[in-house]
Amino acid sequence: MTVWLAIGLTAVGCYLLKLVGLLVPAGALERPLVQRLAALLPVALLAALTAQQTFSIDSALVVDARAAGLAAAALALVLRAPFLVVVAAAVAVTAGVRALGG
Repeated sequence: MTVWLAIGLTAVGCYLLKLVGLLVPAGALERPLVQRLAALLPVALLAALTAQQTFSIDSALVVDARAAGLAAAALALVLRAPFLVVVAAAVAVTAGVRALGG
C-alpha cells in the first residue's frame, strides 16, 4: 500500500465518519445517558492520552521525570493555579529532575 493510497483512504474514512455523525437522529442525542457520556468522554480520552504519553516508552512501562512533572501539574491544579503556572510548574519540575539525572 502506498502512502498516498493510505492518505486517500484515511480522508474518505474521516468524511464517512463525519457523515454518519450528521445522520444520527436528534432524538437519540437528547437522551440523558448520551449527554452524560458525551460530557465525560473527552475527559476520559485526555486522561488516557496523558497516562500513555507519561508512563510509556514503546511498549514498556516507565516512571521518569515526566511523572514528576505530571505530579507537579496535578498539585498546581489542586491549588487552583492559573493554567500558565500549571504548565510552568510541570516544565520546571521535569527539567529539574532530568538535570539531576532522573
